[in-house]
Amino acid sequence: MAYLRKEKETVEIDYPLAEVWETIPKTLAELQWTIEHVDNAVHHIKARTQRGFISWDSTLLIGATSVGENTTRVSVVAETPVTTITSIVDFGRARRRIDMLFATLAKQLSHQPAESHHPPHE
Repeated sequence: MAYLRKEKETVEIDYPLAEVWETIPKTLAELQWTIEHVDNAVHHIKARTQRGFISWDSTLLIGATSVGENTTRVSVVAETPVTTITSIVDFGRARRRIDMLFATLAKQLSHQPAESHHPPHE
């Protein structure tokens, strides 16, 4: 019998929403994960990870909201189908995939040109 294992993480990032939102698809591409649906109006993305050895792929629901001029809140829910057998070897995979997403996003954002993160004051 299969069921969904669900993990959720929310972080605040010190970058403007537009910059974070533009970087999320690049992050998914670097991880070689597939974007299934994008809703730019509400800043939501549905993506799918690759299958692993004896493990299922995960569905990621990613949302971004602005909580200040230079702060963005990013929420990720990872759902991974498991069976009683695969749950033993798959324990923590959804959490690791969320962590990989945030680590790669941080790397991508830190390699952006400095002027895009902190606009000059007039």
